[in-house]
Amino acid sequence: MAVWKNDEELFSLAKKELFVALVGDVLDRTGFRRQFLPQSIKPLCAGSTVIGRAMPVLEADVFDEVAEDGNNPLMKKPFGIMFEALDSLKENEVYVCSGASPGYALWGGLMSVRAQKLKAAGAVVNGFSRDTNEILNMNFPVFSMGSYAQDQGPRGKVIDYGSSIEFGGIRIHPGDIVYGDRDGTLVVPQQVAEEAFALAIEKARGEKSVRKALEDGMSAADAFEKYGIM
Repeated sequence: MAVWKNDEELFSLAKKELFVALVGDVLDRTGFRRQFLPQSIKPLCAGSTVIGRAMPVLEADVFDEVAEDGNNPLMKKPFGIMFEALDSLKENEVYVCSGASPGYALWGGLMSVRAQKLKAAGAVVNGFSRDTNEILNMNFPVFSMGSYAQDQGPRGKVIDYGSSIEFGGIRIHPGDIVYGDRDGTLVVPQQVAEEAFALAIEKARGEKSVRKALEDGMSAADAFEKYGIM
């Protein structure tokens, strides 16, 4: 069914021919109707697109950068295991972070530099990002609730990565495809990704015929009856 050989070809094809709403429509029709992340998650640059395999990251609120008491050795590490999570990124992966309250930035400029060096596809965080001008100048895709400068250092730690997380009620597993543009961010489960994108490409090419018919004066009702697309 697939017309691509690997992820590189699929992601390139998606950027050229697809958009998020269309893939979401296909998932609806195949029974996956709750795959969009919350509407508050937007690209820092309105024209940005992110697509890649999810590398989930779990964040938790804390109350000191380094805790002097307690029994968890992780609490004595600034940022928890954020550096390990960041350094683990592979080509075409998306750093997807959730679990924290929206009181501080989960992503920033230096993190973007490291991720871009590793050829990661972008970052999608369930909270805020910062260093916006730096990130925009890098043209690195970051999707968040918006910009907020308050640092995670004394407020949050990464406590796990590479394991399943929840983000706005959506379960995200390592290897799921995260696909976002200005209209929304979609999680495509890896077990249905090939079918979903193949059908989406077919639909996109069909929509070109519908568009031409509408431009030539065909009614919306007649176009839908003929093509089954709208």
